[in-house]
Amino acid sequence: MHLTPFHAKYFAFELTKRVASDSVEKLASALIDAKVDLNPHQVEAALFAFRSPLSKGAILADEVGLGKTIEAGLVISQKWAERKRKILIISPANLRKQWNQELQDKFYLESLILETKSFNQEINKGNLNPFDQKDQVIICSYQFAKTKAPYIRHINWDLVVIDEAHRLRNVYKNSNIIAQTLKLTLEPFPKILLTATPLQNSLLELYGLVSIIDDHLFGDLKSFKSQYSRADKFADSGIYEELKERLKPVSKRTLRRQVLEYIQFTSRKAFVFEFYPSETEQRLYTLASDYLQQEKLYALPASQRKLMTLVLRRLLASSSFAISGTFKRLEEKLLEILKRHEENPFEFEDFLNEDYEDYDELKDEWGEDEESESGKKEIWYSEDELLEIRAEANLLGSFADLATSIKINSKGEKLIAALESGFIEGIKLGASKKAIIFTESKRTQAYLFELLSQRGYAGKIVLFNGTNSDKESKATYQKWLAENKDSDKISGSPTADMRAALVDRFRNEAEIMIATEAAAEGINLQFCSIVVNYDMPWNPQRIEQRIGRCHRYGQKHDVLVINFLNKRNAADEHVYKLLNEKFNLFNGVFGASDEVLGSIESGVDIERRISQIYQSCRTTAEIVESFNLLQQELEENISQAMNSTKEKLLENFDEEVHEKLRINLAQSREYISKYESYLWKLAQFSLKDKASFDENSLSFKIRTPIAHGPVGKYKIGKTPSENHYHFRINHPLAQDVLQTWESKTLPIKSLTFDYSNSGKIISALQPLIGQNGWITAYKLEIESFDKEDYWIGVGVTSDGQWIDSDLVKRFFSLDAIEGGQTDLPSETQMLLEEKIQEEMAAAKEISIEKNGKFFDQEYDKLEHWADDMKISLEREIRDLDAEIKLKKSEARKSVDLKSKVQLQRTVKDLEKERSEKRKRLFEAQDDIDQKKENLLASVEKQLEQKHKAEKLFTFNWKIK
Repeated sequence: MHLTPFHAKYFAFELTKRVASDSVEKLASALIDAKVDLNPHQVEAALFAFRSPLSKGAILADEVGLGKTIEAGLVISQKWAERKRKILIISPANLRKQWNQELQDKFYLESLILETKSFNQEINKGNLNPFDQKDQVIICSYQFAKTKAPYIRHINWDLVVIDEAHRLRNVYKNSNIIAQTLKLTLEPFPKILLTATPLQNSLLELYGLVSIIDDHLFGDLKSFKSQYSRADKFADSGIYEELKERLKPVSKRTLRRQVLEYIQFTSRKAFVFEFYPSETEQRLYTLASDYLQQEKLYALPASQRKLMTLVLRRLLASSSFAISGTFKRLEEKLLEILKRHEENPFEFEDFLNEDYEDYDELKDEWGEDEESESGKKEIWYSEDELLEIRAEANLLGSFADLATSIKINSKGEKLIAALESGFIEGIKLGASKKAIIFTESKRTQAYLFELLSQRGYAGKIVLFNGTNSDKESKATYQKWLAENKDSDKISGSPTADMRAALVDRFRNEAEIMIATEAAAEGINLQFCSIVVNYDMPWNPQRIEQRIGRCHRYGQKHDVLVINFLNKRNAADEHVYKLLNEKFNLFNGVFGASDEVLGSIESGVDIERRISQIYQSCRTTAEIVESFNLLQQELEENISQAMNSTKEKLLENFDEEVHEKLRINLAQSREYISKYESYLWKLAQFSLKDKASFDENSLSFKIRTPIAHGPVGKYKIGKTPSENHYHFRINHPLAQDVLQTWESKTLPIKSLTFDYSNSGKIISALQPLIGQNGWITAYKLEIESFDKEDYWIGVGVTSDGQWIDSDLVKRFFSLDAIEGGQTDLPSETQMLLEEKIQEEMAAAKEISIEKNGKFFDQEYDKLEHWADDMKISLEREIRDLDAEIKLKKSEARKSVDLKSKVQLQRTVKDLEKERSEKRKRLFEAQDDIDQKKENLLASVEKQLEQKHKAEKLFTFNWKIK
């Protein structure tokens, strides 16, 4: 291959140019850089979020399972490439780690999860605002974002992504403090809202979500209600169509049935294994449950009693090994209180957090209800109270002794049979012999490891938890580091690399992974098709998250979900029935539906209700009655009536959609192929003295370390390959090469292009064989609503024939030999410069025309908003006119002077109120006009295009 510095300069331009926000090419570099399979609906959604530079954001509302995280990730990745790096992600607490891992694994983006601990660490480092980070995406929970709103408000965010955004859809209600706080805090910044359920029970929820994106898409709540609150009663009147048109610029929804030709979905199948606890196990459960139902407990602080009771019940259901140490520690705590007369609940919290890793997260989610106490406090107990504390400590000690005496757990024994059955069923389906077992307790995890090791699985088990500090995990980590030392699989983050090492061992060697809740967050196990819920969470979204580690895009086999049912516990049976029948979590292609998961918002409410049933019900009849009531409430929440409304307003299922996805797919593949080709050729030319290249595998090997390029093998493309660095546009080595060529000034030289030996047929270039002439090229930067770079290239033959801009690009698909320096004749220079100016003028016109369309959209939106604002005021005035007319009529008909006077006084009051409303209407119209004027002024200012032309090169050409 014979390339020249002119090729390199051209390739660098193509790989770094900024393109229009509505072009598929805008995402080309993000698609190359990301380790994701190309799905056209995700490209379309990401482009939708970019579509207008004046837009304040978008609602991406794809059905469950279509990868809204990937869509947002593409947008984040592109923003990052454009050096727009103030990015905030707000998600439910239980999804923060998943976001952290997805950004790192799929987009090579570092992120920081801000919670109380990490926030305080940043403060202690001297960072006055921990949200202000240079090279990390910030991730936090809803609750934390609300608490730290003043800090968030002081950052000029380039993008805010809000996951599970249906939690904010009731923002129009004064009672929704979190939603209102976040709306106010994030108002100035561009936002992407992710939700599969933007509409659940009322059209007002759509109004709420849209208002978070842009308060000027609809008028106020009154005007929206007056126009659309009864839209379902007037389905044929065109109101739906009008509302749908107004939602189109801000809301994008793709359905699973629309993308079946691109994505193959497998099913999930449930297997239930029933077990009967031994008499001793049942006795422990009954005694402990009775204890937890007592009105007054000294071992649990009143401020956190509900939360701690939930955790204790979950540990009790997990295993005798999980609860024994907890009872012992509670006994020790009470003995310490007797000794010192002081209480510190946090000491026990730390212990709980060691075993039940989900504790901090639960505390964050339950935090709205219960306020923690802080620090030690001195308490003086009466003699009677001290006797009660002594009795409670003795009781807890007896529970610990009883739990310790239990050496065999019935559920554990049933697990052996369940695994054997699962593996047999999996083999029938052609799946690998892999199973992930989820437990909520680290002590149960250790018990299961010992149990399975003794039953034939020794050496075939991987443990996965929040710390991974056991000897075997550490050995796995060190081995993995050694095996991947010359690749970018090593991220440099010990936590992330440990997770990757354990997953790799599970994939390549082990048969079983025993995981705490930490593994439900942020790891992908498509190669595993058996999910075992050894402990069953009560939060449906947590269960869906667990199963979703395996049952996701890329899974080739049906996923088997194994659950256990305690036949001596009526409440456990009803919980399973609720999760299976009402939430449909364990069977079918997609698990829980959008409508069901959306109806419960966070799932914490379900958890609280179930916990309350366990606490308050003492007989089977009470349990049955309480669960029936809960199911009835859920059915009312899951409003089927809204489904047809959602279809009409948000879904656009037609051939046009299919065609658009096909076009997106074709264009994306074309751009990716072209960009990868440019990157490969640029690397070959720039690193030819430092590396050896393999054309067949698109890989090269650096022999000695260079700047931003350690020794090792580099590969272009996403084809899996061990021990290599993924060479991509935003790789530091590629960035170094690109910056070198972007800044390089090239002297005028002669180039001879070789068409005859190229083996290519480029019909447009064939007439130029044997000819020669001149080519000059510029980069034109136009800054208006957005920044765009235009290629302005013109050529001329020696006999005066012009070569257009696109054909000039084709020259660089040929090899060339570089000759010596030469001079451009002044006459030719003038001709080329005139032509360049013409091309630049044409590019500016294209930009102005495009910006005009963006402006029209924005102005139409403001006009609609203005009309909305007037509607409610005008309607109120009309209603007052009618009431005044009625009262005047009554006054005329009245024969009683006192009544007459009273009615006339009422008329006067109503007329005064009408005058006030008329005045408000005029003021509102003035306000609306002022806002329109402000927009016009802003747009007018942006329409004053700033232009910057940079010469790329000039050369004398010849084609042979």
